[in-house]
Amino acid sequence: MGSLLIRLLWRRKGFPAKKYHRTLQKICKIVDGDVSAEVIATDFKGMISEGERLADLADNIVVKIPMIKEGIKAISYFSEKGINTNCTLVFSAGQAILAAKAGATYLSPFVGRVDDVSWDGIKLIEEISSIYSIQGYMTEILAASIRTPLHIVQAAKAGADVVTCPLSSILGLLNHPLTDIGLAKFLEDHAKANKRQVILKINSRRYKDFYKDNAVTSVRYNGIFYFEK
Repeated sequence: MGSLLIRLLWRRKGFPAKKYHRTLQKICKIVDGDVSAEVIATDFKGMISEGERLADLADNIVVKIPMIKEGIKAISYFSEKGINTNCTLVFSAGQAILAAKAGATYLSPFVGRVDDVSWDGIKLIEEISSIYSIQGYMTEILAASIRTPLHIVQAAKAGADVVTCPLSSILGLLNHPLTDIGLAKFLEDHAKANKRQVILKINSRRYKDFYKDNAVTSVRYNGIFYFEK
């Protein structure tokens, strides 16, 4: 979860920005996993100052740093201090190499935005994944700007470790027309079968004679046989 969105929404609602850190702490208590909190500064000292304050808020805070020269320096600094980082606004394999060598915990290539300029965002994930595997880099690939269920599947195939995406894309993974058709057919058949079934209590001597002239037995339970009428 990225905190920049939280900050923007917070300001749109008219709440004081000074409560931002308190809100992050509440989120970190709810979320069982890492929470990315982005710095606003673009100079090295400013990013270090903001990042250290953010990292002190909770153990699962990941300091989100932009892919710029000063950002790479900040990532290297935080890596040496044992502070987790997420290098964001990544659009090329070269940038991914720099972030990994600086010690970034996560790398955020923007799949959807790359697609927007007629390049291939999933191809970028594949390239980065291949390079990281060959070089043995430990940075995890966080596919960002995911917009569709297909993006999620493609990112997983391409080697992404994590994705950030809207809930609609996650829920979209549940959907398939054949699942809907199959379930509807099953329920329809079940309803028809219930209307036709009759319960016949018969002994084993009568069973053979009955079986010759009637439909196949479907269920047997405690001496009760269910037949299609």
